Amino acid sequence: MTDSTCVILKQRGVIAINGSDAREFLQGIVTCDVDKVSSRTTLYGAFLTPQGKYLFDFFIAERDGALLLDVEKSRIGDFIKRLSLYKLRADVALNDVSDQYQISALFGGASEESEAGSTQQRGSGLIYTDPRLSKAGQRTIMPLDDPSAVSNNSGSPEVYEQHRLALGLPDSGLDLIAEKSMLLEYGFDELNAIDWQKGCYMGQEVTARTKHRGLVKKRLVCVHIDGKTPHPGSRIMAGDRDAGEMRSGLGNQGLALVKLDYFKHCIETSSTLSTENATLTPRKPFWAIF
Repeated sequence: MTDSTCVILKQRGVIAINGSDAREFLQGIVTCDVDKVSSRTTLYGAFLTPQGKYLFDFFIAERDGALLLDVEKSRIGDFIKRLSLYKLRADVALNDVSDQYQISALFGGASEESEAGSTQQRGSGLIYTDPRLSKAGQRTIMPLDDPSAVSNNSGSPEVYEQHRLALGLPDSGLDLIAEKSMLLEYGFDELNAIDWQKGCYMGQEVTARTKHRGLVKKRLVCVHIDGKTPHPGSRIMAGDRDAGEMRSGLGNQGLALVKLDYFKHCIETSSTLSTENATLTPRKPFWAIF
């Protein structure tokens, strides 16, 4: 991986899920098919409200019989509390083990050549290709006491952020709003977070209805920023009309949740949108379908 950039993702943590009922427990409440997780396959998924609104997202891997969830560290306590509500008498143990692991991202060069989700054991940890998109690179979950976890940072968090924004990948902590955001507006379908063939899960009925009835009216898109980077939540205008809102951004790159009618008009007429002290030129992420 000498031609790849490595960035330690300090904002990410790990939940370890053990017990004989662990898979069955998760299978009934999350959007991905947990039965497909193995020592060779890592998945991306989400946990929703009964109304189909976003609550948490995660990468789910397996190591030595335990399910390891790569999640937003600052919200782990709330995530475990929510999961515990559905545990009942199941043989399931939920533990925050973030102080035992280091999560890193590897991107660029050879790190983007493997199949999305493909996983290999590395020392006492693991390395997997981002299951959302192979061009996002790879991620590692390494115990801190493993020699492979020795810090080998070759890039700053800003470098990874620029990589993410260029690909149009949403960061749940920056781009989504808990109990408000809808997965399909943020491309979770195309990013392999939703298995349409598995059985029921929390929020499944609303999510399926939204897809099959074509009820998605907004999408997260990439925007080139000409001017000052707008604050998240800033209103985006098409002339004097509300066209959406700004989400995350860095420098001249950003992501915005834009109404599809206005996005289509911009693409067809080569026009722009505006917000605060900036002009925005939208484009569709190459992986998105709409």
